[in-house]
Amino acid sequence: MSKPLVEISPLDAPHIPCEDGDPVRVTSRRGAIILRARVTETASPGGVFISLHFAEAAANMLTSDALDAPAKIPEYSVSAVRIERATESELEKTLAMT
Repeated sequence: MSKPLVEISPLDAPHIPCEDGDPVRVTSRRGAIILRARVTETASPGGVFISLHFAEAAANMLTSDALDAPAKIPEYSVSAVRIERATESELEKTLAMT
């Protein structure tokens, strides 16, 4: 993966609605990011995956600051999110800010 994407199940994509490559806004109670959708069978229905490696789509903005108690490292990042269509101009604006 060379650019930020949110992996979405083909069963969930029609409910957003979005198709592979569409810009989407992923929002949690902690923030929102805009990135492209990747509709893929590897995504579980009802769940999404976002890599944490991209500053322009900082998925950690959507999760908590909780640490794994024994290891003292960030815990597995899980957060409830809402996904909706975004525009190409919103995505371009987001990418230009980084």
